[in-house]
Amino acid sequence: MSLTITVQPAVDNVARFLVEGEVDVANAQDLTNAFDELLANDAIDTIEVDMAGVPYIDSTGIGVLMAASKKAEEKGYHLKVSNPQRPVLRVFTLLGVVSEFNIENGGER
Repeated sequence: MSLTITVQPAVDNVARFLVEGEVDVANAQDLTNAFDELLANDAIDTIEVDMAGVPYIDSTGIGVLMAASKKAEEKGYHLKVSNPQRPVLRVFTLLGVVSEFNIENGGER
């Protein structure tokens, strides 16, 4: 399954990433590149990663999110994850990183 990343224009200094598809080792670099591009922007305070369209994420994908969160924090930004599907939330939980991303609306699907 291919990965689609849509970055919505920032509203009130919040940029939204809409991620659709499986996030794994095969496409993790695409997500890294999208984060790096967005983190070059000085007109944001928060990055919200909406994962409602992600049915699967592996440890590589979690690593990309962790690295992006660290880079965001270094710039004074905040990164949060919203709307993960149950299987994705389970991976976050098993890896012990739920609190790292202030996950919102987790596991409703």
